[in-house]
Amino acid sequence: MRRVVVLGGYGAVGREVVAGLRGHVPELVVAGRDPAGARPVDGAVPMRIDLRTGDLGRIDADAVVMCAEVDNARVAEACLARGVHYVDVSASYEMVAPIERLDGLAAARNASAVLSVGLAPGVTNLLAREFGGADVDIGVLLGAGERHGPSAVEWTLASLGDLGESWRMRFPEPFGTRTVHRFPFSDQRTLPGRVRTGLALDSRVLTALLPRLAPFRGAAALRAAFRHVHAGGDRFAVVAASGGAVRSFSGRRQSRATGLAAALAVQRLAETPPGVRHLHDAAGPDFLAELAAQGFRLGHYDAG
Repeated sequence: MRRVVVLGGYGAVGREVVAGLRGHVPELVVAGRDPAGARPVDGAVPMRIDLRTGDLGRIDADAVVMCAEVDNARVAEACLARGVHYVDVSASYEMVAPIERLDGLAAARNASAVLSVGLAPGVTNLLAREFGGADVDIGVLLGAGERHGPSAVEWTLASLGDLGESWRMRFPEPFGTRTVHRFPFSDQRTLPGRVRTGLALDSRVLTALLPRLAPFRGAAALRAAFRHVHAGGDRFAVVAASGGAVRSFSGRRQSRATGLAAALAVQRLAETPPGVRHLHDAAGPDFLAELAAQGFRLGHYDAG
């Protein structure tokens, strides 16, 4: 692979994608609306593009990594129509569902699109896959102290309106058993079988407050608080549980985990058949182990 363009490459996840691809791809390009106003990304060439209005046909690349939620289906179609591979880290099913319908186009152009790439969805899909399509409960515990970009904050707050039931899940140490609230991660709609995914934060207090904050999710003050107040650490853990068994993946900095998962998916595009697939249908059985070797931890234990 000669050249990879990372759209939304100036954000927390985009920077980690570049870090994961550095040394594997000769030319890395980070693209955004205002490169001049952004902190430079080491090892990458800047490019200015507005995804809402820009000419996507001028993106010269062997693969594009989408780290933004702006007209994702239009971007994917523009890439696949020219035979450019496409990797998407979006957690929103509404963003990726239209891309699923581009499978025929991708196959005809000998291009691959890999969706649901990251921590949740992504790693969560791969953990659930180990249960062979059985009913699965997924838990996502995120560090409230890690800084996230405006798009991630907006999506999280908007999704509070779709909070569902709560239940308890056992996470690896140092977290232990925590309450999770059902949250609209896309893995619930792309994995086989009955799947429900719940969200918790490393702060028990903030986790308990999530349902109470839902009615105020559109308030400017709440958005500002989520962007600027970081009451927690940067540890995360995701788990999948079925039949009394739990599979886990944990570590520090969920943005790094998502970015490195996307970088690994890019590195494996040469062995990914043409067409559109979610990560659990595209990644081989050693994907999680290779990702974990980057400073994360895999675990297997009983749910009780």
